[in-house]
Amino acid sequence: MTTDFSTLPPRIGSVLASIANMSSTGTPAEGTNPVMSTALRLSDALESGTITFEDVTQLVRTLRDQAFLNRSRHLHRYVGGATLDTAQDKLRHVAEQLCASLPTPSFAAYSQLVSSIRFAAVFTAHPTFALSNPVYEALAQSASRDIPPETAPFFATHRRSVHPTLEEEFTLAVQAITRARDAIDQLNAALLTTAKNTWPQEWTTLSPRPVIATSWVGYDTDGRTDIGWWDTLRLRLRMKLFQLMRLERQITHEGVLAPELTETLQKAIDCVKAQISAVPNGATDGQAVARFAELLVNGRTTALTCASDLNALLQTAIENAPPSAQLPLAVARAGFMAHGLGLAHTHVRLNASQIHNFVRQKLNLLDDPTNPAQRRALLNRVNDALESVTPVPVDFGALLSDPSSAGRLMMTIAQIVKYVDSDTPVRFLIAETETGYTLLTALWIATYFGVADRIEISPLFETEDALVKGEHIVEEALRSPTWRDYVRRVGRICFQFGYSDSGRYIGQLAASYQIERLRLHIHDLLVRWNLSDVEVVFFDTHGESIGRGAHPFRMADRLDYLSPTHVRKRFESSNIHCREETAFQGGDGYLLFGSPELATATMATIAENLFLSDQQKSDPIYDHPDFSADFFSSVIDNMKGLVADPGYAALLGAFGPSLIDRTGSRPPARQSAEAATRSRITHPSQLRAIPNNAILQQLGWCANTLQGLGAAAQRHPETFETLNTSSPRFHRALDFARHALACSDDKVLKSVVCMLDPGFWLDRATEETSPKRQKAFLALMGGLEGLNLSAELHTMFRRIQADHLALREAWQHAPRTEPRIRLLHAIRIMLIERIWLLACRIPFFMPRGGFNHEMMMQHILCLDIPTVLKEMKFIFPTGTGPSDLDFHEPRGPREEGIYVREHRDIFTPMGQMFDLLREISVALMHDIGEFG
Repeated sequence: MTTDFSTLPPRIGSVLASIANMSSTGTPAEGTNPVMSTALRLSDALESGTITFEDVTQLVRTLRDQAFLNRSRHLHRYVGGATLDTAQDKLRHVAEQLCASLPTPSFAAYSQLVSSIRFAAVFTAHPTFALSNPVYEALAQSASRDIPPETAPFFATHRRSVHPTLEEEFTLAVQAITRARDAIDQLNAALLTTAKNTWPQEWTTLSPRPVIATSWVGYDTDGRTDIGWWDTLRLRLRMKLFQLMRLERQITHEGVLAPELTETLQKAIDCVKAQISAVPNGATDGQAVARFAELLVNGRTTALTCASDLNALLQTAIENAPPSAQLPLAVARAGFMAHGLGLAHTHVRLNASQIHNFVRQKLNLLDDPTNPAQRRALLNRVNDALESVTPVPVDFGALLSDPSSAGRLMMTIAQIVKYVDSDTPVRFLIAETETGYTLLTALWIATYFGVADRIEISPLFETEDALVKGEHIVEEALRSPTWRDYVRRVGRICFQFGYSDSGRYIGQLAASYQIERLRLHIHDLLVRWNLSDVEVVFFDTHGESIGRGAHPFRMADRLDYLSPTHVRKRFESSNIHCREETAFQGGDGYLLFGSPELATATMATIAENLFLSDQQKSDPIYDHPDFSADFFSSVIDNMKGLVADPGYAALLGAFGPSLIDRTGSRPPARQSAEAATRSRITHPSQLRAIPNNAILQQLGWCANTLQGLGAAAQRHPETFETLNTSSPRFHRALDFARHALACSDDKVLKSVVCMLDPGFWLDRATEETSPKRQKAFLALMGGLEGLNLSAELHTMFRRIQADHLALREAWQHAPRTEPRIRLLHAIRIMLIERIWLLACRIPFFMPRGGFNHEMMMQHILCLDIPTVLKEMKFIFPTGTGPSDLDFHEPRGPREEGIYVREHRDIFTPMGQMFDLLREISVALMHDIGEFG
């Protein structure tokens, strides 16, 4: 393990240098594992006093700051260089090339090309807010400099002090969306400038909208019960307010006289502010809800509900403005009309089961829609219901009385459509859609509440079943005349693809392959059902990590990977217009819009992908369909085998969850009262996708990207190598594996497995000469025997290692882990050992509220240190402190130092080591590039 030790404190540097110079052959406990060897020798140095805990802390901060700087440089490169001048030049070039390449060089042709939405940036609040806000800001600023800095800004910690609230997530999302809107304005300004120079008499009527911003922050209620309809309405009204205020600022320009427009905007702003202040804090105060309803209903006209109502006023303002003000006004008009009465378009999300539950009660449909034997009858019944459904009126009284999630959400949309924004459609995303019945029942609910023509119903295909059966799911819906009529009325059909769950169950590379196949099947279905004239929306809900679908090296490759040229060509050949949408999730996703420079560079890359992408050259991967099918089938089979392996669940559920902080407002899906319960996780589905991936990153093996690649490559090694170099599509897919291998190390994973192996501690006890340490090792052995993980973990590791060796044989030049990453893992393994050894020094205590010594050890072995330290404060109190009050009796002894030694020597160091352990998690996250 080699690295530069010159920048480290002398004591720690000399220790690391001596470790690096030692023979790779270690003690029987160390074996030949350099990670474990480094960890144990660092532990010995700490035990002997050769180094101090402060030295280790400084080492971790140094490594963390190096990783921070590497991440900022990577972010700078990812968007093609984060400088405003370069990005603006790219935007101008896009506009000029677009105009020059028109088959018919006319204003009408240019207008048609830029006036339809082609791309949406969707901002979500997925829990990836892993850094403190000042660190995110510093990261964005460092990445935005022409030459990234050589020194990292000082922070004692990069961790958050507490997990973010929904309000904080909304605020951060609004900041990112605002910068995205500013970047969209620059794109529109380039398009308008080109039009102005080419068609000076006509350009003022142009309102380009190739790119929009969208958000579901505060509107996504899938798996959440903590967001009420009042929260959704409050946040949606605030988005409306931000949009109105943005337009008001933009039209304030020297020489612009638009009194009617200004007055209309000011009245609308004041009215919306009053509406926001009246939003109730819950559903229990009926009078407050009634007062809010009064302001919403009576203020409908003043607050505006149609952005189009201002179009004529804006056109007049542009025409009457002095020349210097016309372009800024036209840019303001374009952004406003594209986004309607909101800073961004609106997505809401619900689960398929919630849709089914509502319709089951309303239509008495008691059969199981997932049962193929019953589905045909259900489809017939819901089709009949669609033909006879009569819309019902919606008021806040109905909203207050409805106990169902689906009913409340659909009525909330109805109120938004009536009183907030009547022009802009709301996307209705349905998670876990696995049958066409779900889409038809969603349409029935929307029709029942009178909003069918104002929402865009979209299935989410993410599970393996949904991706494999997606073609049949879509066709089940298309067989319904009512569904086809709905699609034609709305003018578009929407699909959402998920990369997180699909990737962790069948492998990330295979998930992308399955999604591409499903897109092609959707094309064929639309042609078959004569729906080539409707717009198709493909929303890729991926994260920022390789484990969740984001290309690791370049934003341009990310866009091409998600929307392959081959698929684009297929839709273009049938004259089907496609809109691409991609997610920017949580704190990590917002980084791409973390500064004006980053936002503009990101937008320039998007614009180049939309308008300048080279789609002429064919990709050789499509000349080898048998190889593709066999390769990805092998990946799927191997990944499914790993997911079903009990050792894999044991690995994820041992101490992995304790290595990461809570990174979002969404409540944890599953909480256990005891850390011991975590060892009983029987399947990865008991974890959410983001923590699942984050744990794998922290354990040193990106399994959901790598597993199965060895077996797949070994089947056709020559074709694998050929396509790796000749196929852009296949090369981009293997970029995920390149990055995963650079961040993964089988020696790290082996060390984790050893730490959880009772035999490892028995070997150490056998070698140990100190009776105290020998006793501690034997105690740890006994505690780990209780977890009963070892056999399954070793079996799982052999499965991973065998596939890894096969991959190395087929791909001999594949990347390897950086020594710095190995060192961070080694330090953390050392800290875990020190924490466990401290636990062996905790005195025996009587049970307190069911918490006993055995349970304490189970918590500590699972690294649930905060829970243990909280209990220790009560079990080993430090006393109430001295008192100088007069108690009217002779003064007795004051117990001022009870259990001070235990806190000083055990509990305080344990807490400090745990905090440093999680700081290492942040450092590793910087090296990997994202959380989860």
